[in-house]
Amino acid sequence: MATETMSGRLNSDAARREAVARRDARFDGAFVFGVRSTRIYCLPSCPARRPQPDRIVFFDGPETAERNGFRACRRCHPRQSAGGANHVAEHVARLCREIDRAMNDRPEERITLATLAVRSGIGASQLERIFRKHLSVTPRQYVDARRLRELKSRLRNGASVTEALYDAGYGSSSRLYERAPAQLGMTPRAYRRGGENMEIRYTVTPCPLGLVLVAATERGISALYLGDSKRKLESELRREFPRATISEDRKELSRWVGAIVEHLRGKQPKLDLPLDLQATAFERRVWEELRKIPYGTTRTYTEIARAIGKPRAVRAVARACAMNPASVVIPCHRVVRSDGQLAGYRWGLDRKLALLEKEKATKGERATR
Repeated sequence: MATETMSGRLNSDAARREAVARRDARFDGAFVFGVRSTRIYCLPSCPARRPQPDRIVFFDGPETAERNGFRACRRCHPRQSAGGANHVAEHVARLCREIDRAMNDRPEERITLATLAVRSGIGASQLERIFRKHLSVTPRQYVDARRLRELKSRLRNGASVTEALYDAGYGSSSRLYERAPAQLGMTPRAYRRGGENMEIRYTVTPCPLGLVLVAATERGISALYLGDSKRKLESELRREFPRATISEDRKELSRWVGAIVEHLRGKQPKLDLPLDLQATAFERRVWEELRKIPYGTTRTYTEIARAIGKPRAVRAVARACAMNPASVVIPCHRVVRSDGQLAGYRWGLDRKLALLEKEKATKGERATR
């Protein structure tokens, strides 16, 4: 699932610095920051005036800050608030485990927001806000993603479409064919074939964001993944195309890969490469609109929905962004929430932030020349 828990540990000081600058309360409980000159530590959302960046130091939590000689801020009360945020995050994690168990034991049972609210003892609207804050998805979207993951697993393992749809908890074939194509990028029957008769070449190479896997057919790029482990990236590719003929071939892809790496370094802002993607008509419309977003700028999900003539399809636009198999070439990282905050990104929010910061910096450098 293309989401990242906000209370999880952030791996990048740049991401933490951005959260502090924005006073982003979603990251309360994920870390605290200390001010060297005052020896006080605060939550990212603390209302106090921000010090110069070189005076800020980050800690994983209040205990670490205090071991280094910092004391808690009296305005944001980081020890109390961070503990509360962690408690809420743990509560959300328990609910997710309950959902997983329920879907394993009774896949046919319909899990509603009202049902979850009763189980958790939290009001439905408050529960939905908590999920959005900590997972960047609603409870229903979490259930849908969990059910889709089960469907994909069963189809990849050779189950018939009929068996897979009922075992995954879809109540009817019409419901499956109504919702799954927009998430699978094709019909369930086509997905079951797993790239049959396709010949895919790929290579994995270092880039400013770790590693990048580029996979392509003779017609164009079919996948572009970002990560830290070559083995995991290769497994992801084979999981998506289990019946395709897949081979590693750096030489044939070198020109495209070179352009992508230069783009990630900020040396080649315009990236216009051929694509060979399996997708629904709606996804293609969304992805085409994403490729129109100028380098160094962002658009909101609402703006994309309006641009394709579907102003009410904001959630469907978000799903299409999440299903984008060719990140960077299709710049879904340039889409943000209406409040300007970063939403979930398949390859991690720290990478999304790094991409946006690099593009912004490169655009600024070019403007001053």
